[in-house]
Amino acid sequence: MMLLSSIIETFEAEFLSTYPNSLPSQLHALKAMKKCRTTLSPVMRVECESCDHQCFIPHSCGNRSCPHCQHYESERWLQRQLKKQLPAEYFLLTFTLPSELRLLAWQHQRIVYDLMLSCSWETLKTFAQNDSQLHGEAGAISVLHTHNRRLDFHPHVHVVMPAAAVDMETEAYHTKTGKGENISYLFSHKALAKVFRAKVLTGIKEAGLSLPGRYPENWVVDCKSVGSGEKALVYLGRYLYKGVIQEKHIISCKDGQVTFRYQDSKTKQWQTRTLPGAKFLWLILQHVLPKGFRRTRNFGFLHANSKRLWGLLEPLLKLNPVKVLIALVKKPPILCPCCGGIMQIVQTRIPRLTVGLRVPSS
Repeated sequence: MMLLSSIIETFEAEFLSTYPNSLPSQLHALKAMKKCRTTLSPVMRVECESCDHQCFIPHSCGNRSCPHCQHYESERWLQRQLKKQLPAEYFLLTFTLPSELRLLAWQHQRIVYDLMLSCSWETLKTFAQNDSQLHGEAGAISVLHTHNRRLDFHPHVHVVMPAAAVDMETEAYHTKTGKGENISYLFSHKALAKVFRAKVLTGIKEAGLSLPGRYPENWVVDCKSVGSGEKALVYLGRYLYKGVIQEKHIISCKDGQVTFRYQDSKTKQWQTRTLPGAKFLWLILQHVLPKGFRRTRNFGFLHANSKRLWGLLEPLLKLNPVKVLIALVKKPPILCPCCGGIMQIVQTRIPRLTVGLRVPSS
């Protein structure tokens, strides 16, 4: 398996000269991933509770763009979402920004990304309030993705939404029903696309940005049933804290070229893509979000501040959040190489040069 840190080490100088206008957040991610769990990273001292054996282990970088960091945080996010899982059919909706607006999105990332997240929710909120069966406050989990499977720049928002709503006036819980046990229809995808388009274009103009000369009349919104929603959440959680590519998909790095594989979304067949090393790094770093920007957001009764709404749902639906909390993922322990006991962290962020030892990377 090729390590991203070794690829950065090889092509960093070429990348910096080829892409001198990289954003500070991208350069920070590059620096962090280069040192992650290598001989360049600081170390922490751990001690065994059973046999008092001590050793040093390298730190992970903790950057949310790193492909082998923050697995624990990803699992915690998933468990928080599953804690609020409702007895309703779930839908995965995808709101895609047309290719004609991608340059604008790249130049004004904070504004356009925020508009995509907020406008997709406002669209769904309006449809839920006007729906004859739902007619109430909806809830949704939104995640911004900026790439396709080939890792090209392709901004879109995924929304996992239960076909359910809460009427605050009557304190009633409504779900959408169909002819069978499961429903395959939430809202018209064409109608969603029209409203989303209007809201985004209005937001861009109100932000004082100039629209391109031409952009399509018809935008794309996809809407499909995903059953209980669990698999859709697992899919989204996979990209939240672990970058846009897993290191196991990097096949080779030789002759100045990097080859990686990806699964074609239509054929489901594995394809390969080969790029010069510096361009490969740019392909990854272009998806590093601006500092502090939240890629995932919860809306409606799934928002963290909607405690009153959730307080109505728990007794009404006989939900048992304690059952889910018991299953929350625990951080894996560090095991002693001598006796297998659990090791405790004694000291962190120790500069490697002060240790006086060569610590192997993991």
